[in-house]
Amino acid sequence: MARRRFFVDTVQSGRARIIGPDAHHLTRVLRVEPGQQFEISDNHSVYLAEVESARKDLVSFSIREKVASAEPVVRTTLLASLIRFEPFEWMLEKATELGVARVVPVEAERSERGLEQAAGKRISRWNRIVREASEQSRRAHLPEIDAPVHLSGALKIEAACRYVLEEAEAPPILPALPVDRRPGDSVAILVGPEGGWTDREREHIARAGWCAVSLGAQILRAETAAIAALAIVNAAWGASLL
Repeated sequence: MARRRFFVDTVQSGRARIIGPDAHHLTRVLRVEPGQQFEISDNHSVYLAEVESARKDLVSFSIREKVASAEPVVRTTLLASLIRFEPFEWMLEKATELGVARVVPVEAERSERGLEQAAGKRISRWNRIVREASEQSRRAHLPEIDAPVHLSGALKIEAACRYVLEEAEAPPILPALPVDRRPGDSVAILVGPEGGWTDREREHIARAGWCAVSLGAQILRAETAAIAALAIVNAAWGASLL
């Protein structure tokens, strides 16, 4: 069975620690004890570490050795239009489990008013969500979460492949992916809000050079579409390495 993995702020002189509420979770919920071994990541490298002490507000580790960690087969950026926070946070969690490298919240014309301003106050909560999801899925690195941007700013983000999710009139996403896929390629996926893109937004997106693709005839919720697209991209790049 794979060892549990936790994130720490730093590893210094062969030691690391977790403090505060995260330490409380380890000691009271997971009941970690001195002598147990876990994997820890400082968001740069992964280590095998042994618990030296475990108190209510502090768990300290001593490093045993560095652990090899697989690099993601594709670097994905999810540009997700702001929707109600409950489904948006579900999307964050699942995108993290699928290995997303970066999430950019986007204010679209049909995003509910006030979401962008409110989103800025939830970044710390979102970072906690992706940290927990990263530990659960044994990631080596945490995804980046940007501050919310307007669509015009999102369209400037660079990637080797840039796709905007559209309705069924657009070509299917799978045939639109490049035939020559290499490890570490960058892919950006732009997802609209509930109600979809306006005609004016479609014109701006097309002029910016994004490729419109669809996920089939079904009308999906924004959060479902985002996760489905990420899964397809992951599977396509993973299959190219077999």
